[in-house]
Order: sequence, then C-alpha cells, then structure tokens
Amino acid sequence: MTGENAVRLRPPRNAVDERAVAWWRSQLLVTTAVPVVILAVLGALIGPARFWLLLAAGAVAALGLGCAAFFPAWWFRVHRWEVTDEAVYVRTGALWQEWRIAPMSRIQTVDTVRGPLEQLFRLGTVTVTTASSKGALRIEGLDHELAAELGERLTALTQATPGDAT
Repeated sequence: MTGENAVRLRPPRNAVDERAVAWWRSQLLVTTAVPVVILAVLGALIGPARFWLLLAAGAVAALGLGCAAFFPAWWFRVHRWEVTDEAVYVRTGALWQEWRIAPMSRIQTVDTVRGPLEQLFRLGTVTVTTASSKGALRIEGLDHELAAELGERLTALTQATPGDAT
C-alpha cells in the first residue's frame, strides 16, 4: 500500500467508554479483596502469626486501593483504538505503552467477549487475532452495543479484504 491508504503508526482516534474506568476499578478491587480476605481469615485463625498476617492484609489492601484510585483514570487517558478500512489501531498500557496495528489482510478471527463485570457495566471487548507472534489485539472497555457492531464491521471488512501474499 502506498500514498493515502498506507498503514502507518499513528495515534488511534477513539477513546474507550467512560464506564471502563469503573470497570477497571472494580476489577482491581475484586483482585485485591481475595488475598486481603484470605490473609485476614488466616490472621484471625492463626494466633502466633496474627500480627504479620493482618499487617500483610493491610499492606495488600492499601496497595490495591491505591492502584484502584490511580490506574483506571490513567488507563482511560492512554487507551485508544480505531478501525479504518485498512487496519485496526490499538494503543494500551500504563508505564509501558504499546501501539499495535493489524492490517485487515492479516486478521484471522474477530471475537466479542463480555465477562460478568463487563456485563454489569454494559461493556464489551473486541479481540482481533492475527498471525502475529505478539498475539491478539484487544479493544477493551467499549459500550457493549458498539463492541457488537465493531465485531460485525471487522468481520465484513476482513471478508472483503484480499489476503496478503507476503
């Protein structure tokens, strides 16, 4: 591809849905709650280690709460996506940002997924699988209807795109 239709690295235009912030925050809080509860129960049951187990529970809780307060808003500012007739563009990450492009001719499958928390927040994830060794591109935090429409659009675009002979 040359000229106007060239696939090049550039910032994707679309932000994820604002509800993704609450979804990410909930994921972090649930992930934090499991070890905190286990440590607290063990601390209540094991007298000789009570202090250290409860201290560890408090440290994990503080770290998890701090991450839940900080990272989701940052991820919202960083995560971007875009689909054109030529490619899928995704930018993700917090400390290490990753920009990926999947030309339509390289896309093998398109999946739309909605986990339990995503369903609660009416969100969805579109996964675009290519032959790349880096793995699939994931566009997380989309409105569930947009995710379904995007999955259908990508499927139609990839079916209409001739395969890449290179």
